Amino acid sequence: MYSSEISRLFARAERSRQESRYNDALRTFRMALKKSIAARDMHAAVAGLLSIGDVCRMTGDFVSAEKAYVRAVTEARKIADAVGVADAQAGWGLSRRGRGDWRLGLVLLKKALRFYQKNEDREGIAFTLWSIAGALRIKGDIPRAFDTYQEAFEAFQSIRARSGVGYCLCGLGGTSRVAGRFRDSLAYYRSANALFQKLSDAFGTAYSYCGIGNAYRMSGKYRQALESFSDAARVYRKIGDRVSYAYTLWSVGTTYKMLLDLSSARSYFNKSKALFKKTKDPRGLIYCQLAFGEIALLNGDTAKAETCFRDSRELAKKYGFKIELCHATMLLSFVAGKKNPLCYNKLGVQLNFAQAPFNIP
Repeated sequence: MYSSEISRLFARAERSRQESRYNDALRTFRMALKKSIAARDMHAAVAGLLSIGDVCRMTGDFVSAEKAYVRAVTEARKIADAVGVADAQAGWGLSRRGRGDWRLGLVLLKKALRFYQKNEDREGIAFTLWSIAGALRIKGDIPRAFDTYQEAFEAFQSIRARSGVGYCLCGLGGTSRVAGRFRDSLAYYRSANALFQKLSDAFGTAYSYCGIGNAYRMSGKYRQALESFSDAARVYRKIGDRVSYAYTLWSVGTTYKMLLDLSSARSYFNKSKALFKKTKDPRGLIYCQLAFGEIALLNGDTAKAETCFRDSRELAKKYGFKIELCHATMLLSFVAGKKNPLCYNKLGVQLNFAQAPFNIP
């Protein structure tokens, strides 16, 4: 049982987190951790480390998040806190996923899932299934990602965890978009958006707005797309979520690219690239490099375009990103005067690119 002072700090920090005031939450959780260690209450310390990891992860500071989770694993093992170990492994796996390391991410998440299944922890099972689905999507295993999101959706429904249901709807929306099912994507994101607005979930609302924008973009409805991206960006800036904001900026840049406003597109791609560098996101950097290659291609600089596409292809190979590898391969084949849709077909993805500019999902 925590002391009354430590409990008050946890409660205050949790309120800040629920209200998406992440800087305040992080500062208060760190105060709680410091006092827990001083009081030699290591159960409270583990809880503090897990919360610090969660907040850092949500704002895109994956390095700090991973440090907190690794330390939580160490401290939880010292006091035989098996639940704490599993929770820390799940968070650690998500942090590795955020840095593009889906391989170690899946290893850690599957360890946590086995523990939750053994202990019939339904909330833990649902959360970890959702996390694994995201790692599979980053890997490029789209059919398995979709099935796992569906499994997580049903698991969250069974425990009436409405927020979890919303995040699964977003996952299903994003996976549908990558698979080329743009109408399905829009329907999933709209359902998520309605749910998150009812729950007053700022992050979830912004996340779903970004998804709605991308679904509009893929359908050629660029004005509606920019409006939705603006709604998402406003929230992301307010709550300090650099990762989601970076992807939103990339999406805005891609929309302007499709409108052939290459100056605006380049500006947004530069902004997103700077954020991807800060968050050490190789997948985001690949998307920016592909975008700069396309701008070069549209400006008639095929040599620069080819260099950008080759660099993207090598980075995608290095990290094992199958979808991004397909994008780079497709763009290189276009420069060579060919079409190469076979890569997408093998992944169970229905994408067909005819000419530049390319509306990358």
